[in-house]
Amino acid sequence: MPVKVDESCMYTESHEWVRMEGEEAYAGITDFAQDNLSDVVYVELPSVGDTFEQSEAYGVVESVKAASDCYLPLAGEILEVNEELEVSPELVNEDPYGEGWFVKFRIEDSDQANDLMDPDTYQAYAEEAQEEGTY
Repeated sequence: MPVKVDESCMYTESHEWVRMEGEEAYAGITDFAQDNLSDVVYVELPSVGDTFEQSEAYGVVESVKAASDCYLPLAGEILEVNEELEVSPELVNEDPYGEGWFVKFRIEDSDQANDLMDPDTYQAYAEEAQEEGTY
């Protein structure tokens, strides 16, 4: 089954996405990640003003199957968190690249994007993980 990707995003090996908009970016978990987690029941997000290094854990997503750390794809300062997820965590399952975003942050070093996968590379990576049953 094909893995859904958003062509406007870059991706990490830990199945997070980032959509860069100038000096700022949005981040969340991929469709592949939410599908493997199953029904998301809770999302723990950082506070506005918190700063994180690239690939540092910034939050937790809990589902009926497991709890998983979420890692920030690029270093930065949290500008906004998706408060809708407090009352409607299922948005992560319904629209992981849209309404189910986790954080908006100020990018510290846009060159770090060179470490990320483009949509085609991530799709192949996720489909291989799907075939192998690894996540």
